[in-house]
Amino acid sequence: MSEKNRKIASDIESYLKEHEHKDMLRFLTCGSVDDGKSTLIGRLLYDSKMIFDDQLAAAESESEKYGTTGEKIDFALLVDGLQSEREQGITIDVAYRFFTTENRKFIIADTPGHEQYTRNMVTGASTSDVAIILIDARKGILTQTRRHSYIVSLLGIEHVIVAINKMDLVEYSQEVFEEIQNAYQTLADELKIKNTYYIPLSALNGDNVVDISQNTPWYKGKALLNLLDTMDISKEVKEENFRFPVQYVNRPNLDFRGFCGTIASGSVKVGDEITVLPSGKTTKIKSIINAGDITEAKRDKTTNEAYAPMAVTLTTEDEIDISRGDMIVHSKNMPRVSNALKVMLVWMGEEAMQTGRIYDIKRATTLLSGHIEHINYKVDVNTYKREQVKTLQLNDIASCKIMLTRPIAADHYTDNKQTGSFIVIDRITNNTVGAGMIVDVAKRESDKELTMHKKYTDAEIALNKYIRENFPEWNCKAI
Repeated sequence: MSEKNRKIASDIESYLKEHEHKDMLRFLTCGSVDDGKSTLIGRLLYDSKMIFDDQLAAAESESEKYGTTGEKIDFALLVDGLQSEREQGITIDVAYRFFTTENRKFIIADTPGHEQYTRNMVTGASTSDVAIILIDARKGILTQTRRHSYIVSLLGIEHVIVAINKMDLVEYSQEVFEEIQNAYQTLADELKIKNTYYIPLSALNGDNVVDISQNTPWYKGKALLNLLDTMDISKEVKEENFRFPVQYVNRPNLDFRGFCGTIASGSVKVGDEITVLPSGKTTKIKSIINAGDITEAKRDKTTNEAYAPMAVTLTTEDEIDISRGDMIVHSKNMPRVSNALKVMLVWMGEEAMQTGRIYDIKRATTLLSGHIEHINYKVDVNTYKREQVKTLQLNDIASCKIMLTRPIAADHYTDNKQTGSFIVIDRITNNTVGAGMIVDVAKRESDKELTMHKKYTDAEIALNKYIRENFPEWNCKAI
């Protein structure tokens, strides 16, 4: 029995307590198809002894049927769970895996390499702290490498590990490694990626995955797991603005009204002056209620201060109108409120995007309607040059102007990922067809301008006209 299993068997509570306060690091693997992303994760889990016996036995059995590694275990099968993934030997959906070391807890997102499934890669990257970009040592930098690198940069991931894989197939050549390293560093500088790390490895054989390999005596850096375990991912220390998207209004009786949600950023104290957006009403925090420490059997207790990412209920000193989708902020640090947003949009729909068409826009707890007013430019992921287009196809990335049917409080994505990002939903199919990052919050446009931007449907315009013509005494405002 391993030391870990002995700890679990003897004192499960102390073992859980030991792991409760570890740092959490989320990372994803990305790159072109067949670069070895799933194999790398499988090898990482296997060598760090995070695979159960039944999982290993299943992988050995599946390797005989679907494996592509001869008599060796195909470690990709430990991650690829869909039948079509096993049959084709590719990753289609994002696969999440969890493992832990003595220092950290990890959540891995294994993302697809095919261009067709780039939208799935965006999903995995949106919550990651670190990106591992795999490059086949035989092929070098490919189109998908550039595409994924651009998305990583766009989503604000500051740490990129460039894993130059399949070094065993180029005889662990230092020259090949350095050639790819120099080429990618030029790319990273162009994309303004802050921190890059380079590792030569063989995911299939385990070289430099958990332990330093004797096959690369010229490599003086860390093995992949050691690098992940010791990497400093802390960002620049700065006072974050308080943002609290209201998720639910709790009204159990006549004497209590609380506003529930998860603090997106910053902190709040009892007595703080707050503003509710987009209405602009101001009041002060009366009390903060949280779930308490369940291990100490203390529940529904109040506290004087709360901070991200705590889920709390806030009460206010004044009775003001606050609804789901509103945002509570400090009065001294307010975001801009507008119905016009400049965004970077990743189109995920099979059907082409149509300017002027009404879509549902979901940002944090806010759900409203809007349309893409104008495409400023599309980014060519091969050259990173800007192109003028009239519509967006699957996996296109573009700068756009979005018009909303009502104003919302919004932050720039670089300042706050939760309140600066959104998804676009098709109103008929309810499918998510786009994901966006707010680049700028424009000046609010007037009702007259909104009319010009097709705020109203043809049916609404016709109904308004009918009422004005047949019921003039109602003094209906013209659209």
